Amino acid sequence: MAKPPFGALIGAIAALGTVLGCLAVELRAVGYEQYVESVSTAAVLMYITASLVVVTWARDRRARLD
Repeated sequence: MAKPPFGALIGAIAALGTVLGCLAVELRAVGYEQYVESVSTAAVLMYITASLVVVTWARDRRARLD
């Protein structure tokens, strides 16, 4: 079985979190305050998801070494 593409997945999810964070800043600047909290929450969830993928990557690597 091929090595899972954890690096690409982490990069894509973190990039999505960054884009959502920028969108939240833009929404606040334009005056759409009612959407800022939801978009900010989604951005934080993307960063948490990326960090969980890092943990999964580390555990997978450790399991392959044993």
